[in-house]
Amino acid sequence: MIIDIEKIKKSANIIGSSDKMDEMIFMVGQVANTDISVLVTGASGAGKEMVAKAIHKNSKRKHEKLITVNCAAIPSGIIESELFGHKKGAFTGANESRKGYFEAADKGTIFLDEIGELPLEIQAKLLRVIEQGEFIRVGDTKSEKVDTRIIAATNRDLSKEVMSNNFRKDLYFRLKTVCIDVPSLNEHTDDIPELVDRFGLEFTAKNDIAYKGFERDSIEIMKNYAWPGNVRELKNVVESLLVMNRGERITVDIVQKKLSMETFNANTNLPVHVDVESDKVERELILKQLLFLRQDINEIKQMISTKSMTAEEASAPSNPALFLPSPQSEISSNPHEGRESVEDAAIYALNEDTIGEISLEEIEHEMIKRCLEKFKGNRRKTAEVLNISERTLYRKIKEYEI
Repeated sequence: MIIDIEKIKKSANIIGSSDKMDEMIFMVGQVANTDISVLVTGASGAGKEMVAKAIHKNSKRKHEKLITVNCAAIPSGIIESELFGHKKGAFTGANESRKGYFEAADKGTIFLDEIGELPLEIQAKLLRVIEQGEFIRVGDTKSEKVDTRIIAATNRDLSKEVMSNNFRKDLYFRLKTVCIDVPSLNEHTDDIPELVDRFGLEFTAKNDIAYKGFERDSIEIMKNYAWPGNVRELKNVVESLLVMNRGERITVDIVQKKLSMETFNANTNLPVHVDVESDKVERELILKQLLFLRQDINEIKQMISTKSMTAEEASAPSNPALFLPSPQSEISSNPHEGRESVEDAAIYALNEDTIGEISLEEIEHEMIKRCLEKFKGNRRKTAEVLNISERTLYRKIKEYEI
């Protein structure tokens, strides 16, 4: 089967020519012309709805309706009625019978966004629709038949939700027969120039604003930003820049100010674009905090030793350097030295004697343990000081049996 990737992109207005995007579009082409249910995964704002649109537009149902339902936006008390409809008199305020989204999507496609938010009882009814093509309206007793293709999407890890009993195992395995993962923007940054131009041209055309484009270096800065909000965030940033700088060419300074790049550069612990696993990054951050603490301890110890000088030495103007912490000073080989005077000196994981003898895991263990002791078991404060997430801290506590 020949799959026309460019045709699929055009049908759903999908932008991007990177390998990651082409792989995803190729998979869309493989499943589009079947009636199999599809689970679309990916971070919020990555473009899962565009993938659902591409599947529908290239299927044999393309001339029928595509109904999009945001499961997270519907209150749990009315979601059954919204999906499956209700009979007149089924509940207070039901003055007439009403069709649900599934009936509205009959012969077409229904896209259930954020399916992980569905209550368990609704998940059971959804499974029946997928397997038997039938449902029962709220307040009714007879089954209704429906011929609807189901595409679901989530930014949650449904396998973990199954383990936590928040998602039905049978529904999960029924949905994941075909799974298409939408890459986050930081996985295909080569597409940013094309995305920026498309968003810029569309926005300026609609709002009668002159479009003079972006400087090349400003695009490079955008390619190195983390984009936690993915493509949605990029679009919002582009539109904001064009509104606030009407008729101007967008420069490096303008983009830096918008993305607060100076703040990111000043604090290397803030999110940046990386190509390594998050666990490795967090370990490096812990090690960096250890080094900072060691520097602080050295300065405190130097100040304490300075106080022990005679009054004549302390007041002598000819040697002001005595009052400055020496960058060459080191922690004593005795790990307990000075602990009575300096509380932070209790952290001695990076003694010279231990370098080469202990692993990063042991340092990490020691640091977490002592920070917990310092903050009297306050995990939130400990996580803040170590600059890691509370979830990571909980995992480390369990891993090291602290």
